[in-house]
Amino acid sequence: MSADLYEKVKQNPKFHQLVARRARWAWGLAAVILLMYFIFILLIAFTPQWLAEPIMSGSVITIGIPLGLLLIIVAFVLTGIYVHKANTDFDRINQQIISETEQ
Repeated sequence: MSADLYEKVKQNPKFHQLVARRARWAWGLAAVILLMYFIFILLIAFTPQWLAEPIMSGSVITIGIPLGLLLIIVAFVLTGIYVHKANTDFDRINQQIISETEQ
């Protein structure tokens, strides 16, 4: 990309909007998963006996197993949410910036 084209993109207000929105989404989703992860680690540290209890009497599956799986599933879902947002809204704004820059 040429320096002039780069400067046009940098000065476009939509570019700044795009950067800010992407950062807000990324940090927000990262905060959600980190909060869940730290809560899970704190549960492991301070209530291991509760996590070791079986789900039902006679079951070998403990409470900690579904909670750990839930954490993994939430991470995948949040990644999917971000990818959907990126493929719809962020790509649309990106295409607008490109078309305005090429004019």
